[in-house]
Amino acid sequence: MKSGPLKIFFSGIAGSGVSAIAGFMADSGNIIAGSDRAFDINPSHPLKQILLSRGITIVPQDGSGIDNTFDLAVFSTAVEADQPEVLKAGKLNIPVKTRPEYLTEIMSFYKAIAVAGTSGKSTTSGLLAFLMQRLGYSPGFIGGGKVKQFRSPSNPGNSISGNSEYLVVEACESDGSIVNYRPEHSMILNLSLDHHTVDKTAAMFRALIENTGGRVIVNADDKNLKDVTGNNSITFSIQKTSDYKADRIIYRDFSTDFSLHGTDFRVSLPGAHNLSNALSCIALLADMGMSLSSIASVLHEFEGIERRFDVHLNTKDYLVIDDYAHNPHKIFSLMQTVRNLRERICYIFQPHGFGPTRLMKEEYIRVFADNLRSSDRLMLLPIFYAGGTAAKDISSQDLADGIRTAGKPVEAVNDRKDILKGPSEYQAYVVFGARDDTLSDLAKEIAQALG
Repeated sequence: MKSGPLKIFFSGIAGSGVSAIAGFMADSGNIIAGSDRAFDINPSHPLKQILLSRGITIVPQDGSGIDNTFDLAVFSTAVEADQPEVLKAGKLNIPVKTRPEYLTEIMSFYKAIAVAGTSGKSTTSGLLAFLMQRLGYSPGFIGGGKVKQFRSPSNPGNSISGNSEYLVVEACESDGSIVNYRPEHSMILNLSLDHHTVDKTAAMFRALIENTGGRVIVNADDKNLKDVTGNNSITFSIQKTSDYKADRIIYRDFSTDFSLHGTDFRVSLPGAHNLSNALSCIALLADMGMSLSSIASVLHEFEGIERRFDVHLNTKDYLVIDDYAHNPHKIFSLMQTVRNLRERICYIFQPHGFGPTRLMKEEYIRVFADNLRSSDRLMLLPIFYAGGTAAKDISSQDLADGIRTAGKPVEAVNDRKDILKGPSEYQAYVVFGARDDTLSDLAKEIAQALG
């Protein structure tokens, strides 16, 4: 990076990963501009207003906003190579990087902490950044989820600029770029089928471990991580023996109490999966020299991530929840948590992307077939399509047919309005799926209809 402020253009700036980097670089004193087709379609998009208030210039995604004064152009991997801004940057000889390439470069200037795993990355990286901030480390943070306590009129909550050499990064394996990271510490939360096969993702995690200079925090409960480890690893667990194993666990409706090495903790998020996320953060912070009592004094303050078990209505009659769960492991954790809260549950799931749905079809069918009760119901929305050239050779109806064959109550619906017809039949309504923020609006509508 050159000395002094950089002038950087971000194409696809509405994406969670790109907006986080853009916000981080803006807060670090750089001059930022960007574009997104979502803003062209919806000029009053809430994120656009937040970025503008942060001092970021937003232009149409037609190439007109790029000129030769930019030091760098960063492109979302969702921006096609033939788009006007890609062509314009090339014509002007502006250095070009993809989002993962630029994130890798940024990390090289910090003591980066990479939070990896096929589930829980957003919550755990946000929790770690929050704890480090409260405990005086003053870290930077580049995440995928929006931390509720980092949100402000000028910050969606997915980044903060700290004053120290530490940078907490959500290390997503989807594009394969984590094999290029060189972090100070790494956390491997779990391993299951998501964007890639388990074996392919395991190979990426092994490469990340080999490239980590300090500690690697590994989940001892995850059988798929049994051989994904290194000499510098520290383990955490709920069930199996480990360096940081929780005991005296009490699961409550929306929180969990537990003890660790004689110190009592509370995490103000529900479910075993969030206990596991918290243990990973405690293990790293304790190894960095922070006392357990100090960590316990602030852990309970964390309010979570937007669209991770967001409660829109909670009365004696009804519960309405919005969640980001989208792969089979996340869905299992969500259903295990909710079934302890209500007897009759209507699950409303929107698969994301034709490729991922095709890859995980059998696992989707299995997780719903195994966890739906006779008193529950599953409604499948059409597969979320964000554009591109994906083959549309699978549908939510294909999932419904497989789940119905297993004898479970399921229905594929084409119109969301059908969900709101007589919704009072069930005690809980759980809306979940990735990448589509309008799912939150659907949850709000259901809550209002019941409220």
